[in-house]
Amino acid sequence: MRGKALKSCAIVAIGLMMAAGTADLAAAQAAKGPSGLPLPRFVTLKSKRVNLRIGPSADYAVSWLYLKQGLPVEIIQEYDNWRRVRDADGTEGWVNQSLLSGQRSAIAAPWMKGKGKAVFVNMRREALPSAAVIAKLQPGVMMSVRECTGDWCMVTADGTEGWVAQSEIWGAYPGEAFK
Repeated sequence: MRGKALKSCAIVAIGLMMAAGTADLAAAQAAKGPSGLPLPRFVTLKSKRVNLRIGPSADYAVSWLYLKQGLPVEIIQEYDNWRRVRDADGTEGWVNQSLLSGQRSAIAAPWMKGKGKAVFVNMRREALPSAAVIAKLQPGVMMSVRECTGDWCMVTADGTEGWVAQSEIWGAYPGEAFK
């Protein structure tokens, strides 16, 4: 009797593990857009003037005009040559893929804007919380991102290169590592 109960539990456990593995595979496949690239993902604006449209076509109205080349945006959906993007303020719309670049940039703690003049993101000499602070970045400062470890990102802001905590920028996902 006890052996049958253990065997039944083992069969149920194996079935659950197989179902979980299938769900993980489906989630991984669903995380890729028609381009074959992951969704969501961060990119930057390639041009100094980029129209944000209400739909995926030049026939749709422009809802916003970006005037900052290199601004990070998050691609959240793909349709043909159009990408639905979200900016650091949460504004969403459609941009033609030709106006986007795979280069990475980030914004220092945009959620801290307006919280006072003493709020900064520390740029450090090394990727350690105890490393020397080489610059203090105000919330909203844009920076180029060279690499991220999952906890820290090597960035350049106004010609100064150093490391910032990945949790203090918008433009890299928590735990995301890349070079």
